[in-house]
Amino acid sequence: MLVALLPGDGIGPEIIAATMRVLEAAGVSGLTFEEAPVGGAAYKAKGHPLPPETLELARRADAILFGAVGDPACDALERHLRPEQAILGLRKELELFANLRPAKLFPELADASALRPEVATAIDLVIVRETNGDVYFGEKGHRKTADGLREGYDVMSYNEAEVARIARVGFETARARRGKLCSVDKANVLETSQLWRDVVIEVSADYPDVELSHMYVDNAAMQLVRNPGQFDVIVTGNLFGDILSDQASMCAGSIGMLPSATLNSANKGLFEPIHGSAPDIAGQDKANPLATVLSAAMMLRYSLGKPDDADRIEAAVARALASGARSADLGGTMGTVAMGDAVIAAL
Repeated sequence: MLVALLPGDGIGPEIIAATMRVLEAAGVSGLTFEEAPVGGAAYKAKGHPLPPETLELARRADAILFGAVGDPACDALERHLRPEQAILGLRKELELFANLRPAKLFPELADASALRPEVATAIDLVIVRETNGDVYFGEKGHRKTADGLREGYDVMSYNEAEVARIARVGFETARARRGKLCSVDKANVLETSQLWRDVVIEVSADYPDVELSHMYVDNAAMQLVRNPGQFDVIVTGNLFGDILSDQASMCAGSIGMLPSATLNSANKGLFEPIHGSAPDIAGQDKANPLATVLSAAMMLRYSLGKPDDADRIEAAVARALASGARSADLGGTMGTVAMGDAVIAAL
């Protein structure tokens, strides 16, 4: 099975390197790896954040292990040439529409959460985020108003097939967990959200064993802080999911701990930590690689058919944390290499 390695920018190469060492130490069999540039690194080398050869590798691969993209030196480029467009391009070209972001607090990290320990320890949820639509892919641009003012616009839209597709992923995910699905929208204001809610209700008829609830996004943000233990699976659109999943990460201790998977209908996926490229600490051996290690475990489970190897790696991360391994974002002093070493020792 072929895995495309796309390290990207900033801390991306460091966290991918640490993760590769863990995969090698875990003795996962049957995998081959090919690396290609993406993001700002690809723009500097090839003139585009998603060069044709990188996209071709992603198409051939059985799964994609992704580091991070983002480079301040590219901020002034035209939007279609900025590093972040590589992610959007991969999602669109490979029809990666379902982003799964689990948020579960490791008991050892209760003190690292922004929440009180008794609240934080109840966190065990999955956010299912649609990633092929919404304002990220809608019509956008700049124009002048009738009175000559500059105006920017981004169109939010979903059709019923797009909503039904991600709703089914949400229901299936909930069915495999505790059987509770909360659909998050803003139906009291947005027509897009009203369609979202209507279609989710229609799809729920096929899942009578799953308890469905609805929540406005502003209330959901509040409830994630007030009582995150009430949630099992959250299904929501691209924009709301982007925001809520980052919030959930800090509730669970650190954005450096949360993995993600973005899947197509055949379970081929792109697996990446939810944090960014952190250019301020790039190349300094300071980044926490655990979100990337856990993303690799998700890759083994969802796309490569190796759930036992995934379980072993996740258990090793838990043991490393239990032994006291802590990077700076977790209140410790260990660097990227040392954190990788801790997981390897725990294997």
